[in-house]
Amino acid sequence: MKNIIKHTILAVCLVVSAGVHAQQAEVWLTDVDQNKLFQKQSQSFQFDKTGSDLPVIAVNERETYQSIDGFGYALTGGSAMHIIRMSATARAALLRELFGVKGNEIGTSYIRLSIGASDLNEKVFSYNDLPTGEIDTLMKKFDLGEDRKDVIPVMKEILKINPKIKIMGSPWSPPVWMKTNGDTRGGSLKPEYYAAYARYFVRYVQDMKKEGIVIDAITVQNEPLHPGNNPSLLMLAPETAEFVKNHLGPAFKKASIKTKIIVYDHNCDKPEYPISILNDPEAKKYIDGSAFHLYGGTIDAMSKVHDAHPDRHLYFTEQWVGAPGNMKRDIGEHISKLIIGASRNWSRTVIEWNLASDPQWQPHTDRGGCDRCLGAITIDKDNVKKNPAWYIIAHAAKYVRPGSVRIGSNTMDSLPNVAFRTPDKKTVLIVMNKGKEATKFSISSNDKQFVAELNPGAVATYIW
Repeated sequence: MKNIIKHTILAVCLVVSAGVHAQQAEVWLTDVDQNKLFQKQSQSFQFDKTGSDLPVIAVNERETYQSIDGFGYALTGGSAMHIIRMSATARAALLRELFGVKGNEIGTSYIRLSIGASDLNEKVFSYNDLPTGEIDTLMKKFDLGEDRKDVIPVMKEILKINPKIKIMGSPWSPPVWMKTNGDTRGGSLKPEYYAAYARYFVRYVQDMKKEGIVIDAITVQNEPLHPGNNPSLLMLAPETAEFVKNHLGPAFKKASIKTKIIVYDHNCDKPEYPISILNDPEAKKYIDGSAFHLYGGTIDAMSKVHDAHPDRHLYFTEQWVGAPGNMKRDIGEHISKLIIGASRNWSRTVIEWNLASDPQWQPHTDRGGCDRCLGAITIDKDNVKKNPAWYIIAHAAKYVRPGSVRIGSNTMDSLPNVAFRTPDKKTVLIVMNKGKEATKFSISSNDKQFVAELNPGAVATYIW
C-alpha cells in the first residue's frame, strides 16, 4: 500500500510539474511590413527556466494598479447612420465581429455616445430645440429625437451581442436657448439655466434607460476649452465646479441616478483644470473622475491628476486617426501612446474617435465639423474596410476584458509594454518594438521565461 501511495504521489507531482513546464503563451501579431494585421500566430511560446542575456520584460502579477472598464470607439451619429443603412445581414456580421469575443471577433467593450449631436453628425441638434424666444426649463419637450433613427437601434443590436458593454455619454453643446450666444458653436451656459441643463442630463439618462440603454458615465462637456467646433461650448473649470456641485450632482442624487459624473474630457495639456475642480470638496463628492484626449500635452498628465487625487478615476476618451490614414504610423503611435501609455498612466479606458465613416469621411457638420476623421471602419453600402483604429483597439479589447487589472512590468524605450491580469486569471502583455531593427527579448513571469522577437514597428499581444 505504501508503494502504491508513493507512486501515486510521484505521478501527480510529475503531472503537475509537466503542466507548469508546459505553460504556453498565445500571440496575436500586427506587423504591417509583413502584411499581418492582428493575426493569431500558429507559433506558441513555452515558458521554462532557461536564462538568457537578452533584454527582459519582467511581468509582476503581485504589483497591481487600476481596474479596466474597457476599450472601444465613439459611436457617433454619423457612424450609426452608416451602420443602420447596411443590409440586416451585413450589419449583423459587422457588429458581431466588432463586439463578439470568439474567433476573429475583437471584443470591443466600451462605447462613447454623443449627448445630442457631435461634429460627426449630418446636422446639429439637441434634445430640446425650440423656436427663437422659447424656453423649456422643466424639459417638457425633451425628446431623444434624431437618435431614434440610428444611434438607439444600433445600440440595441450591440447590446444583444454584449449586454454588459459600458456606455459613456458626452455633450458637445446644450440647447442654444441655454447659451450666451444663442448659437450651436461656442458661447457659454447661462447661469440661470444651470438647473435646467442638469434636468436635461437627468432626462437623457432616464430616457435612454427606457430604451434599454444604461448610461454608465457621462462627461460634463466634450472639449470645454475648444469653442470653435460645431457644436461646442466654452465651459471653464470654475463653471464646471459650480454646475456639478450645485446642480448636476444634486439632480442625479435626487433622481437616484447612479451614472458616473466625469469632468474635463479634453487634452493632456491642462491637468490643472480637473485638479482645480477636484480640489473643491463639495464638487468632488459627486465626481467619479476625469477624462482626457491627446491632441495637446503628454500622456503622463493623467498621472499628475492621479497623484493629486488618487481616490478618483481616469479615462482616456478620444483620439482621432487623420484621413486617409497610415497603417504603420497610426498603429505605432496609438499603441505606444494610448493602449500602452494611457494604461500605464492610470486610465480605465481607451476610446478611439470614431467607429465609422464613408469613403469621403462623411458626415460632419458645417462651420467646424471634422472633415478628415477616419473611422475604424470605412463603410460603402455593405462593403467594410478596416482602418488603423480597428487593429489598435483589437490588440487590447479582445483579451483585456472589463474587470482586468493592470499589473507591473518594466519598460524600455525600444520595447514599450503594458501587462494585465484578467478576470479569468490569464495574463496579457502588449508589446511594441519602437526600434529600427528586429529585436529579440525575453518575457518572464513567475520565475519562468520565453524568448520572443518583433520586427521594427510590430505589435504583439501575448496571452498565458
